[in-house]
Amino acid sequence: MDSVMMTVEPTTAFAVPLRVSTGLNCRRCHQVCRRRIPRAVQMESTFDVERNIRPGLVEMEPYVPILPYEVLAKKLGRRPEEIVKLDANENPFGPSPAVKHALESAPFLHIYPDPECTELREELENYTGIEKEHLLVGCGADELIDLLFRLFVEPGAGHSVVNLPPTFGMYKFDSDVNGARVINVWRREDFSIPVEDVERVFHSEMAASNPPKMIFVTSPNNPDGSRVSDADLLRLLRLPTLVVLDEAYYEFSGDNRITWVKEHSNLVVLRTFSKWAALAGLRVGYGAFPLGVIKHLWKIKQPYNVSVAGQIAAIASLRDRGDLLSKVDQLIAQRARLYQKLQSIPFLSPYPSHSNFVLCKVENGRTASSIRSELVDLGILVRYYNSAGLEDCIRISMGTPEQMDKLFLALTQLAGQ
Repeated sequence: MDSVMMTVEPTTAFAVPLRVSTGLNCRRCHQVCRRRIPRAVQMESTFDVERNIRPGLVEMEPYVPILPYEVLAKKLGRRPEEIVKLDANENPFGPSPAVKHALESAPFLHIYPDPECTELREELENYTGIEKEHLLVGCGADELIDLLFRLFVEPGAGHSVVNLPPTFGMYKFDSDVNGARVINVWRREDFSIPVEDVERVFHSEMAASNPPKMIFVTSPNNPDGSRVSDADLLRLLRLPTLVVLDEAYYEFSGDNRITWVKEHSNLVVLRTFSKWAALAGLRVGYGAFPLGVIKHLWKIKQPYNVSVAGQIAAIASLRDRGDLLSKVDQLIAQRARLYQKLQSIPFLSPYPSHSNFVLCKVENGRTASSIRSELVDLGILVRYYNSAGLEDCIRISMGTPEQMDKLFLALTQLAGQ
């Protein structure tokens, strides 16, 4: 068998001759060559993980997601059907029956998905009223948020974004991941946006020749359900930045600015199938973008970012949206019912909401943590907060009428009524 000699230079001070095969009997040669490598060469790498990770990520706090049913059930020692899950703004009615039928009859689950989501974007054009050329589908709206950061923010360049807390935590998360400086402009006590404060930030940053790249506006806002007015949104659109309007809860509020994208070259509108269509587990979101932005997003998105199952389910949901939107109406009715019932609970003060949840301030000597724990003991899960701007607050997602009845009974018991 023919062979050649080569030299490998390890990190030590000596060189080691190796015999490498150029013939066909590779298995035998490989065995021989392995025996010829001195033990010193086979030492572990000196690569230092911590020193090579981007510095901003080493100390970054992880995002804390909500646990799914099966994990919660095991943790709580209960069967999944015994749990009233009102902590993640999910749709308790589940997907349209058309989704299950479409997935069961899907012929090409073994083939890579359409990278452009062509059929889904055509259905979305009909649903939204904006041409499909403006539409991009993602693995949840979260992916689209991350893509915007990749497009506009360069790590280490000192780029900044404006965040409006308390709000959806993914904006801060993606800022940290992508090395952006976060400028927080805190909402007022009623969660409205102090637009004049935002304008002052831009005036200051522009004086330093470094205006923020993006501002994130959620309407209805998570976690309180407040909306941004047309007048305030138009003021924000006059700023020299990209305005990212997150309409994840659009179907519960009726506010519809998606066609504004054609009139404003600095507006992006994001939406999701997680809430109204109950596809949170399949991760399908979409956005409407100015043509000048979307042409670059097409270049940087992952080729097969939305699964075959996700595309099929979203298309089936849009074609059966009459049934799904009737369930949205039921959840809106539950929201009004919950808000009224909470008026009689002495330790809870609810905020008005235009979404599928209600945020409550915990008062009169009680704490959000204790209320949440007492409800968990009764098999009812709600989200609680104790962070800046949300001190001693709980957020209650809308459930089925039966689930909400269990919640009302539990709150009445906790109030000693």
